[in-house]
Amino acid sequence: MSREERAVNAPVPDFTEAEQNLVAAVVWQRYGKPVPIEPAESELRLGPGDDTMAVCPTRYWSERGAHFVVCKIGAGRFRCQFFYTDADHYGTGRDEYDDLRTCVLALLRVQADHEKLSAGVSSGATAADLSGDEYTGPPSL
Repeated sequence: MSREERAVNAPVPDFTEAEQNLVAAVVWQRYGKPVPIEPAESELRLGPGDDTMAVCPTRYWSERGAHFVVCKIGAGRFRCQFFYTDADHYGTGRDEYDDLRTCVLALLRVQADHEKLSAGVSSGATAADLSGDEYTGPPSL
């Protein structure tokens, strides 16, 4: 086996204590309370042409009906997604992050936006849009 093949087949390093603490801190900041974050493993293709799956350390948590995963795919490389059911998976629109904080923040922001849209709240909507009343403009003085 060549050096390059060994590097590709090498196990992905686990989350460091500092990385685990960072995820917990960002999640706590979002929800204002401690949220249990569990270690897990995910099998992922690390590259677009890869036929083999790599076992990747993962951090999982669930809050307000959504489930979140952040996967470490290499030293300083991360992927993330959230889901509601096995058929309802969402990403951030970015395949990979090289900064864990940016990864977790993007994941939480996209899920919060999705939550608002699901509740009928969208940016640019006015109170009249949400209540069904027609807006007639500011009152005349």
